[in-house]
Amino acid sequence: MAIGPMQLLIVLLIVILLFGTKKIASLGSDLGGALKGFKKAVKDDDEQTPVVQEKVAADETKEDTK
Repeated sequence: MAIGPMQLLIVLLIVILLFGTKKIASLGSDLGGALKGFKKAVKDDDEQTPVVQEKVAADETKEDTK
């Protein structure tokens, strides 16, 4: 049993009636900002990961030589 286009249209109309177009627009922009921040944090973390891995490798080498 799949959801058809008429069911999606009815759900969309109910959502618009409940929240209004201004609230839906602000929710969309808030969600976009959150996704942008999340992607930036993931990118920053990926850039910092090699430095941390080098420090861990250096610490392991120091422990091995003791």
